[in-house]
Amino acid sequence: MSEENIQPVFQIQRVYLKDLSLEQPNSPAIFLEQQAPTIEIAIDVAAQPLAENIYECTVTVTVTAKVNDKIAFLVEGKQAGIFEVRNIPENQLSPLLGIGCPNIVYPYLRSNIADVITRAGFPPIHLSEINFEMFFQQRMQAAEAEKQKAGLAPSETAQVTH
Repeated sequence: MSEENIQPVFQIQRVYLKDLSLEQPNSPAIFLEQQAPTIEIAIDVAAQPLAENIYECTVTVTVTAKVNDKIAFLVEGKQAGIFEVRNIPENQLSPLLGIGCPNIVYPYLRSNIADVITRAGFPPIHLSEINFEMFFQQRMQAAEAEKQKAGLAPSETAQVTH
C-alpha cells in the first residue's frame, strides 16, 4: 500500500447557502414600535454521507425577534459544506463531522444571517461564536440519556463518547 493511500484526508469541497428564509408578518406596523425586540435563537447541526468518503454538514440557525408578542421577523438559514473525509479512524469521524465541519461552515452562516436581517430593515444581529465541541458533547450526552431511558443496558451505550 502506498504512503498516499493511508494518509488522513480532510478537504473542503464546497461551502454553500442551502436555504434562507425571512418572514416579517407584522411589517410595516412593527417598524413603528419603540420597544426593543426580544431575540430567540435556535441552532442545529446535521451531517450525512453523500457518497463514499464525501459528507455534507449543515448548520441551521433560526432567529425570532418579537415585540410585545408580535413577531418582528423570523429568519432561518441553513449553511452547508461538502467535505472529503478519508482514512480517518471511525472514533474520530463523528467529532470531525460534529465539531470540525460546523466550525468551518458557521462563520458563513453568521454573515448571511446578519446581512438578511439588515436588508429587511432591522439592525443587524451578530450571532455569537459557538463552542461546537461543547454543543457536540451535550448532544452525545442527550443521546446516551435517551438510550438509557429506552431501557438499553449500559454496555450497549458504552460507544458514546463523553
